Amino acid sequence: LEFAAQQLAKNEREMAWREMAKQVAHEIKNPLTPMKLSIQQLLRSYNPEDPNSEDKLKRVAHSVIEQIDALTKIANEFSTFAKMPNPNKEKVELIQLINGVKELFADIDGSIISIETEFDELYINGDKDQFVRVFNNLIKNALQAIPADRIGKVEISILKQKEMAQISIKDNGVGIDESKRFKIFVPYFTTKSNGTGLGLAMVKQIIENHNGTIDFESLEGSGTVFRIEIPFLQS
Repeated sequence: LEFAAQQLAKNEREMAWREMAKQVAHEIKNPLTPMKLSIQQLLRSYNPEDPNSEDKLKRVAHSVIEQIDALTKIANEFSTFAKMPNPNKEKVELIQLINGVKELFADIDGSIISIETEFDELYINGDKDQFVRVFNNLIKNALQAIPADRIGKVEISILKQKEMAQISIKDNGVGIDESKRFKIFVPYFTTKSNGTGLGLAMVKQIIENHNGTIDFESLEGSGTVFRIEIPFLQS
């Protein structure tokens, strides 16, 4: 009995480590492809005599640096046997953050990503790195939902409603099968052949840890819109 109890405890520890390793691997892998594609596209189009090229270089460099900082933090936490970090909240300018993530995915596969808002600035009390991961996941998922024979469109809108910032991310992809919608935030459930099923579960956890909510609507064949509500800081 004692040996069986030891084996059970060992198996539970190994399972916990496997689950954590999957989540860490997912978070590290998520931005790598768009980072690579953004740099490759920049190398192809860069012209030192064109002032627009210099602006593009600065935007891509800034976005890549932010992504590297976020990845470094995850790697450091994991290497010191820590759990995925609790929110390290600070004053974060949300519109600039979303624009930074958008720049990382811009010009990939000819897709069009637009941001619509009437505000120049909108501040929240949140963990900047965690919100970078939130929008990494949602924008990447939106782009991956768009079939190859369709020009991709991802529309991001940012509004205020009473004390809440409302962010919606709408795609014109294939939509989510009705039979699978109730599982969409369940850990390890995925509609992708190579997915881990952790991305949206993690997004939901981050949003709820910041006193926010996330939901979605989907129409098969036409697309999906994810909606986030998060408290913003009053000026």
